[in-house]
Amino acid sequence: MLRSFPAVLALLSSLLAPAAAQDAQHSECLAMANGPSRATPVALRRVAAKADEVAISYAGHSTYIIDTPAGVRIATDYNGVYRIGRLPDVATMNRAHGTHYTLFPDRSIQHVLHGWGDDGQPAKIARRVGDVYIRNVTTDIRRYFGDDSNGEMIKDGNSIFIFEVGGLCIGHLGHLHHKLDDSHFAAIGRLDIVMVPIDGSYTMSLDGVSDITRRLRASVVLPMHRFATPLDDFMRRIGQEFAIDVRPERSLRISRDSLPGAPTVIILDGV
Repeated sequence: MLRSFPAVLALLSSLLAPAAAQDAQHSECLAMANGPSRATPVALRRVAAKADEVAISYAGHSTYIIDTPAGVRIATDYNGVYRIGRLPDVATMNRAHGTHYTLFPDRSIQHVLHGWGDDGQPAKIARRVGDVYIRNVTTDIRRYFGDDSNGEMIKDGNSIFIFEVGGLCIGHLGHLHHKLDDSHFAAIGRLDIVMVPIDGSYTMSLDGVSDITRRLRASVVLPMHRFATPLDDFMRRIGQEFAIDVRPERSLRISRDSLPGAPTVIILDGV
């Protein structure tokens, strides 16, 4: 039986839908960002009601360890050096300095996710591992020879990774080298927790990263690349609306229900 023209058109539209639109079908965080004000998808309300806690630990440099309620362990900007306890199940990497990736990860790591394309195309990650959905948004990155930058930009050479788990939207900005435009913010969607580089030089200026942090409006900001910048400088730039919480431990446990009422920069112990 021949299909009507509208039916054929609808079929073609679905086949040609952009990757971002298809990604939105699986992403609760994009659904929240693009939905009506204060609307929370039913699936996310169900997860949040369980108040499952996610554990986040600062291993060092740009590596945070995320332990999900179901026991999935994720290491961000993993290079094999900054470790806490057992190996991760998922290792995300960005190819900036050698401190953000390794080409020879332990073979026991089941999921190694490169933030750069290995085939000349931008990395496109949309993967569910246990109870976490992992996706990426690519940005450009300066080319490095060894540990020195020559200033040349590589298109889509870095990834902002987003982890959706336990009703939380967690973002890691990676080795970010430039301001984000509206298309980046739209692709990122809602973030409850964001990991932000605050070195002020190796990635981008403090003014630039502060502008991004304010616009993302995450409830929790976790600084990384903390070796060069006095914390006071970062806090002064992001504004008085952000509280600060300095903790003596290197880990926190958090759920959607326990997010702070005001945007808060949390400093975990580590280097």
